[in-house]
Amino acid sequence: MIEPIRQWFFPEQMRFLPGARAWSITFRTVHLAAFGVLLGGHAFAVDAETLWPSLWLTILSGVGLIVLEVYTQGLYWVFLGKGITVLVKLGILLAIPLFWEARVLLLLLVVGIASVGSHMPARFRHYSILHGRVIVPGEPLRYGLSPLGSEAVTISALEEDCGKQR
Repeated sequence: MIEPIRQWFFPEQMRFLPGARAWSITFRTVHLAAFGVLLGGHAFAVDAETLWPSLWLTILSGVGLIVLEVYTQGLYWVFLGKGITVLVKLGILLAIPLFWEARVLLLLLVVGIASVGSHMPARFRHYSILHGRVIVPGEPLRYGLSPLGSEAVTISALEEDCGKQR
């Protein structure tokens, strides 16, 4: 019973989802539009009741984007540069109720992080802090994963190189 659950959350390889690109584009478009309305509404002091639909569309489309990523990469996605970026944005968004007067600045900070995160080079977006390497589609996700982290992989690679030079 536990193995199928582990396989779903931590697959051996990335999974392919037919139509994922179209869903991703759809969710991202809705997400950007809804967030834009939400940010503008706060910037121009629109009453909160008017902004509820935009808030919910932003949340639901964001959840849709996360579900697509987690389906293809499992929970390994959380350890990728792009996953960490999303977690940072969520942390800032969750701070808004505590720092309500600074909400427009916090929302603008989220926009900045989103812009940098979505345009940074693949070597950062797809880098896994768990694996200590860039995750490339088609490569095994569990390869290189060790309880000691990337240091153990690096040390074993150096030992192999030293052995070849002798």
